[in-house]
Amino acid sequence: MKALFIVTGRGIGGDAVTGLNIARALEKYGVKCEFALDHSAPGLLLKKHDLPWYKISIPQAGGHAATKKTLAKAAVKTSKAAVEAARLIRKVKPDVVVGVIGGGAVVGCLGAKMANTPSVGILITPTDAKVCTRITTTVALPESNLFQMNLENKDIHKAYSPVDPSIIVGDREKALKLMPEGFDNSRPTILFSSGSTLFEKMALGASKLAKSGLNANILVVGAPLEEKYREYLKEENIFYLEYIDWIRDLYKVVDLAVLTDDGMMIQEAIACQLPIIALLGVKYGRYHNLADIFKGAVLESELENIVTVTEDAFSDLAQLTANAQRYSQDVLEASDSIAQIIYGKIKKEE
Repeated sequence: MKALFIVTGRGIGGDAVTGLNIARALEKYGVKCEFALDHSAPGLLLKKHDLPWYKISIPQAGGHAATKKTLAKAAVKTSKAAVEAARLIRKVKPDVVVGVIGGGAVVGCLGAKMANTPSVGILITPTDAKVCTRITTTVALPESNLFQMNLENKDIHKAYSPVDPSIIVGDREKALKLMPEGFDNSRPTILFSSGSTLFEKMALGASKLAKSGLNANILVVGAPLEEKYREYLKEENIFYLEYIDWIRDLYKVVDLAVLTDDGMMIQEAIACQLPIIALLGVKYGRYHNLADIFKGAVLESELENIVTVTEDAFSDLAQLTANAQRYSQDVLEASDSIAQIIYGKIKKEE
């Protein structure tokens, strides 16, 4: 059995991680997994895991930040991209196509329909929900507008984001050895992260908290979207770690995580039973209301009140941690839950 994953984005961070984690879970059912990325994608995550990929066109409209203009441009490109995807699908001959998020979901599922091949769409945006739910089986992740709806359609499933279950198997001592000079293990530790890329508001949030005089280590990770963001991180108790590939070890020294209001990293932290502050408006104004999905484990904060919300979090840290623990196991099982849906699609078509 074979699955072809058609993945939106650059093959570096969240979308590729989603595809890769589902593929790992699906392989346990005896399914060989192959990947396709956009022609322009550097595919660093797949390279890291020595995985080859096919190159096709996967237009993007901007996800939740899409405008009428970007949607119109993407729509024009999508019809040609779907034909290209169908051509690849006929060549590869998978038993199922998995379209992963946004353009990857739309192009993958449309291409599969043209090639008369079963498919499953992994959804997080309004556009992929509008298109894919009309033509195939879908899985709505927490960022999707479908996730919090009461749905009767049996072909629309819901699942937490597919984290790698090994995320909880970190090495605290390894992380401590990698800490910069001045890190004080006796103080509480706060992590600021917007993923593999450091966005401006996240850097500003760390700076604002550092200037407040809070007695804590403030760790910041991610490659800066613009070099000027480094200037925000020169406060005495900020430790800027740049882009790292040992995040699961780092989670073991963190007491509180300040993250963006989107799925994968928040759910990694939930899996690790960490309390979270979702800093709002970091990525192009996106808002997913994950505090409502993980009630009591995630607090929301605007940049302007990050100090107050952080103080509130530390005053109620034990309860926030206990609430995170309630969701942890379900999040850890999400990859397998999605893999079962895809595997069931293959078996149904046999």
